[in-house]
Amino acid sequence: MERGKTRRRGTRLESAARAVSPWGFPALYLGWAYLWWLPVVASGESVWSVPNVVLFLVGGASPLLAGLLLLWMRQGRRGYRDLRRRLLERARIGLRWWLIALLFYPLFTLAMAAVAVAAGITSTPLEFATADRLLDPVAVVGLLAVALAFPAVEEIGLRGYWFDQLQARWSALTASLVLGTAWAAWHAPLVFVADYFAAATFQPALWWWLPSIVLTAILGTWVYNNTRRSVLAVIALHFSGNLTGELMGFSPELYPIVHLGTALVAVVLVVGWGPRSLRGRDVPRPLPEWALERTN
Repeated sequence: MERGKTRRRGTRLESAARAVSPWGFPALYLGWAYLWWLPVVASGESVWSVPNVVLFLVGGASPLLAGLLLLWMRQGRRGYRDLRRRLLERARIGLRWWLIALLFYPLFTLAMAAVAVAAGITSTPLEFATADRLLDPVAVVGLLAVALAFPAVEEIGLRGYWFDQLQARWSALTASLVLGTAWAAWHAPLVFVADYFAAATFQPALWWWLPSIVLTAILGTWVYNNTRRSVLAVIALHFSGNLTGELMGFSPELYPIVHLGTALVAVVLVVGWGPRSLRGRDVPRPLPEWALERTN
């Protein structure tokens, strides 16, 4: 009798998760973050003051909370087991993709800097993290949180749960643009949070940062789809991008060049690997079992 009740509860939860798919995740993802972050913005006080830092961290957990909650409702333990494998199985990521995930952003940053110098735009294209910051234990903890903890929290929800739903409905390109738009909307309030970027070399402005985030989602899909849906691979890419931005920031006059460079990379990936899967024009998207019925 108890097993029957448990099974019925599981069926109701799964039905509820299916009913709100795929828009339940971004509604919860953005709604939870904005609920806690807007008071921080409105206060005008430093994000690192109390209680703002607590509100910021609680709101920042939204992709993880939304992803794990909806994944449990949709697939229960089976979904968690699949997510654990995609987080821990390094064999999904060949040497080539490890190199791409970890080296793309440092090489892209240096390439954009070289273009700026060669074009005579500036002789100082990069702003490096100061020695004082790298020797300050508190600053180092913050840097590691931005570089490692934040990507894990974000990607577990975005790629670990939501993206497969999008890709089951649309091409890899369209799914990437949908995910990228929600991802950009999640980041938008950070520009208005006092002191969030104060110690960083990275100083974004909405006009170029948000479109770049949308385009960057295409790069994440390229890595994800070519590593058998590895969430670990996308976390590594995200980690490398955040760490590079913290250690080697672009000077303000480079931002238009960087935005164009990001767009060029996106175009090369879409043309070279195909918009349908970003794995090659005749290679299907790597979809989970639950999505196959929908696409067949």
